[in-house]
Amino acid sequence: MTSTAKSLPVAPNQIELAIGGMTCASCAARIEKKLNRMEGVQATVNYATEKATVRYADEVTPDDLIATVEKTGYTAVLPPPPTPAGTEPAAEPVDELRGLRTRLWVSVALAVPVILLAMVPAWQFDYWQWLSLTLAAPVVVYGGLPFHRAAWINLRHGAATMDTLVSLGTLAAFGWSLWALFLGDAGMPGMTHPFRFDITRTDGAGNIYLEAAAGVTVFILAGRYFEARSKRTAGAALRALLELGAKDVAVLRGGQETRIPVDQLVVGDRFVVRPGEKVATDGVVADGTSAVDASMLTGESVPVEVGPGDTVVGATVNAGGRLVVRATRIGGDTQLAQMGKLVEAAQTGKAAVQRLADRISGVFVPIVIALAAGTLGWWLGAGAGPTAAFTAAVAVLIIACPCALGLATPTALLVGTGRGAQLGILIKGPEVLESTRQVDTVVLDKTGTVTTGKMTLVDVLPAADQDADELFRLAGALEAASEHPIAQAIAAGAAEAGTLPTVTGFANVEGLGVTGSVDGRDLVVGRLRLLRERGLDVPEEVARAVTDAEGAGRTAVLAGWDGRARGVLAVADVVKPTSRAAVTRLRELGLTPVLLTGDNATVARAVAAEVGIAEVIAEVLPADKVDVVKRLQGEGRTVAMVGDGINDAAALAQADLGLAMGTGTDVAIEASDLTLVRGDLMAAVDAIRLSRRTLGIIKGNLFWAFAYNVAALPLAAAGLLNPMIAGAAMAFSSVFVVANSLRLRRFRPVA
Repeated sequence: MTSTAKSLPVAPNQIELAIGGMTCASCAARIEKKLNRMEGVQATVNYATEKATVRYADEVTPDDLIATVEKTGYTAVLPPPPTPAGTEPAAEPVDELRGLRTRLWVSVALAVPVILLAMVPAWQFDYWQWLSLTLAAPVVVYGGLPFHRAAWINLRHGAATMDTLVSLGTLAAFGWSLWALFLGDAGMPGMTHPFRFDITRTDGAGNIYLEAAAGVTVFILAGRYFEARSKRTAGAALRALLELGAKDVAVLRGGQETRIPVDQLVVGDRFVVRPGEKVATDGVVADGTSAVDASMLTGESVPVEVGPGDTVVGATVNAGGRLVVRATRIGGDTQLAQMGKLVEAAQTGKAAVQRLADRISGVFVPIVIALAAGTLGWWLGAGAGPTAAFTAAVAVLIIACPCALGLATPTALLVGTGRGAQLGILIKGPEVLESTRQVDTVVLDKTGTVTTGKMTLVDVLPAADQDADELFRLAGALEAASEHPIAQAIAAGAAEAGTLPTVTGFANVEGLGVTGSVDGRDLVVGRLRLLRERGLDVPEEVARAVTDAEGAGRTAVLAGWDGRARGVLAVADVVKPTSRAAVTRLRELGLTPVLLTGDNATVARAVAAEVGIAEVIAEVLPADKVDVVKRLQGEGRTVAMVGDGINDAAALAQADLGLAMGTGTDVAIEASDLTLVRGDLMAAVDAIRLSRRTLGIIKGNLFWAFAYNVAALPLAAAGLLNPMIAGAAMAFSSVFVVANSLRLRRFRPVA
């Protein structure tokens, strides 16, 4: 995507168009330019998502916008209406990826014999050239159809891309081969391509270039297939968001519970949420108390206590008691739906990095075409005759055809992504790599990224005259009877130390703690307020321990019996073991770390101090995370974002480079550019190192691929290019590119 936005005084309407027919980033730029030339229109076109977001004045209609896109040589359609829940979406008329894969494999099967016959003279039997023609023709026509179609569209609009070069080169090679076979000497029985290392001038009548036409088509088609496969996931984040919410709900109507699909809820309906169930939609608690786990939406690591009058958000999980909730927002108005819109807006507005090959070919293609035309004219003017002149001109186009160029990006990407997968790093596509070199700031989500994302018992602080083991054992036994996540963290820690005694008379005091009898003692475990309400004395040292624990960003749980508080159990979302070392490594890569979280400032500062991060931004909502990334980008920084939750998805999409922990949600993973399967922040370090190394290999491949073309072009223009040497040189350039890419297999993670 390019930005050609202009001042737009009044543009009250906005629409999104699905664009078809784009083959490279220059196509997106051309459409965007045409749309922005319309009066009262402001448009951005994203090649990766194949969408155009357009703001337009009242004088312009959607039909006008579609007509402009179609005049540019592409297709545009309005987005389909939302699909009702429970119904199957309409099938796509054409599965582009499946069609491209079929085209690729058919072309490979037909092209391999053609290349082998041309390169191994011993296999060139009588009439082998006619078998080669039979096999190569479908490859050039059927396999190369996407390139020929794109070249024709580009030609109609005065543009040239790599598609133009591929189409010209393959058609020139195939066309000359047809001339040589039917009108020249190449169709004679017993014709062979002798493998000679000398360069001699020929008239071309006995030369065929079918292997070049078929081979180049296959190589470039393979690159196009891998690109299309990576682009296919562009909308998966939104699909994952839609899958996240509850599918049905128990609604209270006429005093009876009735199970209905969520999309049938109306504002004002009262519905039941049992322990472990998802909240169906945004609402207000009408009855019951519980703890709601909203960490995936808000980033808050501690479950939130809710009671009558408190708001709850759809898709959060009820971790405690039974709730009755009154629906306040449904459908597209819910917070989950708004987050989906944030992700979509961030993806659409994100600049697509133009393919390196397209950048170079934008200059290289016109030069080659001009050189071929000049060669033809020079030889005709020198009196060498039309055969020699056309041979030299066609040789220029053939030798310039980017065989190694077609392998430069896909092979490095395949080896790099394969090595990355072994290390727990998934790279989504070639456009991701370029961002890693420019990144100077890395924004780290706290919950689940720097920390483990789950509550863990971290300290037991007994009163002066209290045995720590007894405090631990008794409090752990009582908490084991509770479903609350903090209680479960204490119980799990106590269970590791030994068998827990039996609890009798257990009672849950909603939002405050629990009571019960253990080993003949009446225990009260919970907040400071609960112990004081039950008449237990809280010594100064215990109150101070509570203050110190909360000051360190921990949740303090008091335990007491026999009229006195006996100690404090501190629970926290602990930092992952490798996080501090990973932050140090990120700094060594030239990145400035920033901790970003929806958690409270005290907890955030404590975690930041533990891992060595100076800049902390806390208590932010999902929309605020996007704004923070935009603000950093507005300061001239190139931002990488590392996160794992739904609350991070929009920020991951907005960032110049998004890295998602594979232990997180599908939404975050699909909105990101890189996925860290290990769930370890050190993997982010390896991901950036591997991406930068892969990008370096790709650039090296592109340099040598073009260097080969540039070195051979003068020989072709001089009419001194032996077809077999040209074929061998082309094969060598391809082998070199593959060998260079294989060096990525030696990449090692940081110790």
